[in-house]
Amino acid sequence: MAVKQGTASYRSDVSPREPGSRYPVAASERPSSPPLDAARIARGLGWFSISLGVLEVLAPRLVSRVVGGRGDNSSLIRLYGIREIVSGAMIFGQGSKPAAAMWSRVAGDAMDIATLAVAASSSRHKGALAFATANVLGVTALDVYCAQELSRDRPAAPVGTIHMTRSVVINRAPEELYRFWHDFENFPRFMYHLESVRATGARTSHWVAKGPAGTHVEWDAEITADTPNELIAWRSLPDADVENSGIVQFEPRPGGRGTIVRVEIEYRPPGGVAGAIVAKLFNESPEQQIYDDLHRMKQVIETGEVTRSDGSPEGRGQVLQSKGQPASVPSI
Repeated sequence: MAVKQGTASYRSDVSPREPGSRYPVAASERPSSPPLDAARIARGLGWFSISLGVLEVLAPRLVSRVVGGRGDNSSLIRLYGIREIVSGAMIFGQGSKPAAAMWSRVAGDAMDIATLAVAASSSRHKGALAFATANVLGVTALDVYCAQELSRDRPAAPVGTIHMTRSVVINRAPEELYRFWHDFENFPRFMYHLESVRATGARTSHWVAKGPAGTHVEWDAEITADTPNELIAWRSLPDADVENSGIVQFEPRPGGRGTIVRVEIEYRPPGGVAGAIVAKLFNESPEQQIYDDLHRMKQVIETGEVTRSDGSPEGRGQVLQSKGQPASVPSI
């Protein structure tokens, strides 16, 4: 995936995105940290909406006093409560992309803000009203963000595509980790499923990896984004045995306490969904491989070698150990 290019920032001239790929070709197209998960936030807002709605229906006078009112307008607050419950139910009823439900929440937020503005002229509890208004504005910002993100028309990944995100904290600076990752010849040191990697051009390389049940898979890859000390993105070229694309990011922790290495990969195993299931039967799932690869890389960089043990003689599976020990030699 990554090829050696010194430290110059690289931007390729290939097409912006492949069908089903969520990775950029230029560093400027991707933020230095991953975006918020709008679907997950929406689910949280759904529970919040239902909880608030139940409270407004059951205790409208209490809600009125909390927001600086006089405890009246119970019927109006109950109606708002029913609206909140319906909005929450819509979020869960619309599956993984409840864009319409989130826009209904935005409309409800506008009603709430208008109601609070009217109440401001007669309320004696300005502090409570201001606090309530600030909270409504904060929730409105989340609602608008989720509605916009969930409304974006993103291409669907092809059937059988597996998306994975893994991260590890390594006690080294981003610059050192970037240099290590950028030298693809380092990869077989911690990626045990790789057999060979060789450069085929200024920004391309050829990969040979072990597949399930003793098979082999090959592909050519090219760098699509390269920002020194921050990120490297790649994708496989056409006719690959394994279609894949991904990005690795290096995020420094506060106070110089190491770096978060975050890897995102989209992967289409040979045979699609069936191939992924077969791979897992042979204990060769890509999710486990990436987990093991990152923690072996951590060991290589921090200690110079992969810690092995009786339970993990090849440094796999149990790479995170409280105390490393050499594999025992059976007595003769």
